Amino acid sequence: MPELPDVEAFRKVFESCASGRVVRRVEVRDTGVLHGVSARRLREALEGRRFGKAERHGKWLLARTGGGHTLMLHFGMTGSLVCERPDHAAEPHDRVLFTVSRDRQLRFRDQRKLQGLWLADDAGVARLLDGQGPDAMAVGREEFGAALSARRGALKSALTDQSVVAGLGNLLADEILWRAGLRPAARASDLTEADRRRLYTRMRATLRSAIGAGRVPPRDSWLTGHRNDPDPHCPRCGTPLRRSRLAGRTTVWCPRCQPGGS
Repeated sequence: MPELPDVEAFRKVFESCASGRVVRRVEVRDTGVLHGVSARRLREALEGRRFGKAERHGKWLLARTGGGHTLMLHFGMTGSLVCERPDHAAEPHDRVLFTVSRDRQLRFRDQRKLQGLWLADDAGVARLLDGQGPDAMAVGREEFGAALSARRGALKSALTDQSVVAGLGNLLADEILWRAGLRPAARASDLTEADRRRLYTRMRATLRSAIGAGRVPPRDSWLTGHRNDPDPHCPRCGTPLRRSRLAGRTTVWCPRCQPGGS
């Protein structure tokens, strides 16, 4: 599932491929990814307009145009953006194609179509982002700590709740908690000030590394590099990793390196 680092990588694809360019043609190959807008309306609103700079908030990507409309993209579990030549054959899961020059075409590609594209004015943007917490890369330490202190549930559930902090998903939450030495099932409200400070620091460092990789990387030195092993062991201490279900998600953690919250 795309998380903040993936969406940041998609933002860079958008910037290099389409920002500052006039949309010459919009081809909707599958209306199942459109939300609140028809294929005809999307073409009318975007063709002939220039894409502005792409912005990201959590897992959302926003591309404003000169016509007062904003194209909003959410990638669900399998979505992505790719830049191709218009004369290259479309892939089976290329849902919407934006031709922006003779040799550049931005493609929204998505296999499962769980989210998709919206077209919104300023009020619509605010409405779609209503309830989103601060972006995980932009939130300050005090705001982050206060948001966690107000939560009564499990720590991992708080981290992956987009209304608390936007952008973290299952892989990032497990990785960050492992680095911070905190158990996923610990109560968020029970963390000490030192715990919250360490968690914030580890979150920022993990995000910076993952953004540099353009994804949550399955490195040998990372928990994410071993969570799918047949017999997973902690890359730090060698202890067998444990798997459990938390808020309906598979959670991987090390009982030795993550004593916090026991």
